[in-house]
Amino acid sequence: DSSDPFHLNAAGTLSWEEVECQGACVNAPMVMIGRDTYEDLTPQRLAEIIDAFEAGHGASITPGPQIDRIFSAPEGGPLTLLDIGARKAAKAEKPKANKAENPKPAAPVAAPVAAAAAPALSDANRPAGIEKPATVDDLKLISGVGPKIEGILHSLGIYTFPQVAAWKKAEREWVDGYLKFSGRIERDEWQKQALALAKGGVAEYVKVFGKKPR
Repeated sequence: DSSDPFHLNAAGTLSWEEVECQGACVNAPMVMIGRDTYEDLTPQRLAEIIDAFEAGHGASITPGPQIDRIFSAPEGGPLTLLDIGARKAAKAEKPKANKAENPKPAAPVAAPVAAAAAPALSDANRPAGIEKPATVDDLKLISGVGPKIEGILHSLGIYTFPQVAAWKKAEREWVDGYLKFSGRIERDEWQKQALALAKGGVAEYVKVFGKKPR
């Protein structure tokens, strides 16, 4: 009951405490679960997070912004103070007056670590795609797949549960890297979910997992 704080759900695993403003509104909407905050939420992503905690997989959800941004930076990456490292390096190299005759050389400024590049679309481990069929499966029934991820899968030619169920380990790792999921496909058991949905739809999913797909 949304009007009754601390009221447990049917499984006795979740309750809510209060609705309030948490920190900077630039990352709203957000939710705080325990000591962690999950920010920049959509209704679909909030439902995925609640489903994960209800299923006992809360640790698989990384706290912080749930979109491609770093804290309160713009989506896609920072746009300001990008040259701060170069300016510090130039300042460190500038000689100072009244230095000792043999001064100790300044420690080199570490170069920023480049982000890991997404796997190439031409990679041999990329799963084979198909032309969009007349009827496509609702990939959002797989826990961990929201509208945005479903759209990316469609762009790769992935439209059906049997396709996901047939992925080999190397193909699962390729998709996981392409989506920057850090192992989430294995943790959420996409292949097992897809196998159940391909075999018997929602009814088979309930038999295997004990609950309906989200």
